[in-house]
Amino acid sequence: MLEIVQSGGWLMLPILLCSLVAMGIVGERFWTLRRNRLAPAGLVGRVQAGLKKGKLDQSQIQQLASDSPLGRILATGLVNARHGRDIMKESIEEVAVQVVHDLERFLNTLGTVAAITPMLGLLGTVVGMIDVFSAIMLHGAGDAALLAGGISKALITTAAGLTVAIPAMFFHRFFVRRVEEITVAMEQQAIHLVDILHGDREDPPKPARGGKA
Repeated sequence: MLEIVQSGGWLMLPILLCSLVAMGIVGERFWTLRRNRLAPAGLVGRVQAGLKKGKLDQSQIQQLASDSPLGRILATGLVNARHGRDIMKESIEEVAVQVVHDLERFLNTLGTVAAITPMLGLLGTVVGMIDVFSAIMLHGAGDAALLAGGISKALITTAAGLTVAIPAMFFHRFFVRRVEEITVAMEQQAIHLVDILHGDREDPPKPARGGKA
């Protein structure tokens, strides 16, 4: 493995650095983007039960806000519930923007790694081919083994770049999708809390039978 890295030339160093960055981000995001940590199941139900029993005081709301990102959103809604439905929703949306921003942390970096590593690999191949043609100019094209070895070394960086880029792209899209799903789940639960505290939401009119409006 060390010989392959050395054969690829100095451009293997940024490719290896990109691979370390990608692995670190993937591990960190797997640990951070756990559904049970971000949006615990039944949290709205527990909040509703506490509201019915009148047990949600300021200290419990603060505890709710520190437990999870969803708890932070719900706690913000509870604090602003007395100001009406619109203010409550607005405060929830403001905090939700911050929460989503935290969920998307490092994903741009992972996407950048997926985009630039093939370019680095291609650059390494181009540099390697320049060296091959320089060798041809100096020694001629009669030594097939020399040419084959030079071309093989030139292609190592392209293979290395793709090896890093493909999983990085996969996990980037995987985590983007997970963030979207978690965001939708949080939004639904926050709206449910708003409806619990301000049950004045009207259902859309149902279409008449037979397809007539």
